[in-house]
Amino acid sequence: MKIASYLRVVRASAWYDLVVTAGFATPWTYALVHDALSTLGVLPELDPVQTLYANLMGSVVVVWAVLRLVRPLVLHGLFDGVARVLFTAWQGYALAHGAPRFLWLFLGVEAVFGVLQLAPWGRPGTELRGPLVR
Repeated sequence: MKIASYLRVVRASAWYDLVVTAGFATPWTYALVHDALSTLGVLPELDPVQTLYANLMGSVVVVWAVLRLVRPLVLHGLFDGVARVLFTAWQGYALAHGAPRFLWLFLGVEAVFGVLQLAPWGRPGTELRGPLVR
């Protein structure tokens, strides 16, 4: 995969993250997101600890997404791919333990972006290995 193509994937995954997680970044927007997602499946009632964790996750992911949009690097794609493997694993764990089925949609996108960002690293001679910070 060419570096320019790879960085387009990095940016696309950042846009997805920004759109999907921006609503989790504040208590007020998370309440709206929670209400909307509740129409798709049963979610626990809002409480301060759940809101705190949603806000922490949302804030970190929004900042990470903006970094990848403003300064996309090959290295960012590698780390984002690893993070998506972790997110996919934890979403699968949650689904196996009774999380609402709509979570499959998010798991699917996480897995696809994870594969797109990690697969080139497994190919011998990929041009991504040299310029980690380009």
